[in-house]
Amino acid sequence: MLAQSVKLSIIIPVYNVEKYLHQALDSVVNQTLKDIEIICVDDRSTDNFLEILKGYLNLC
Repeated sequence: MLAQSVKLSIIIPVYNVEKYLHQALDSVVNQTLKDIEIICVDDRSTDNFLEILKGYLNLC
C-alpha cells in the first residue's frame, strides 16, 4: 500500500557556509514536495548564517 503523503526531513550542516547557504536553502525550498522540514545544524559557525536563516523563516 502506498502512503497518501510523504513527509521529508532535510538536515543541512552549517559551518561557515554563508556563501553557499542561499543556494542550498533555495534548492530545498523549491522542490516539488512541499511537506518538508529543514533542520540546520550549527557547528559553531562564525559567519552570518543566522541572519540568512531568519530570512527564510519569514517565508513560512
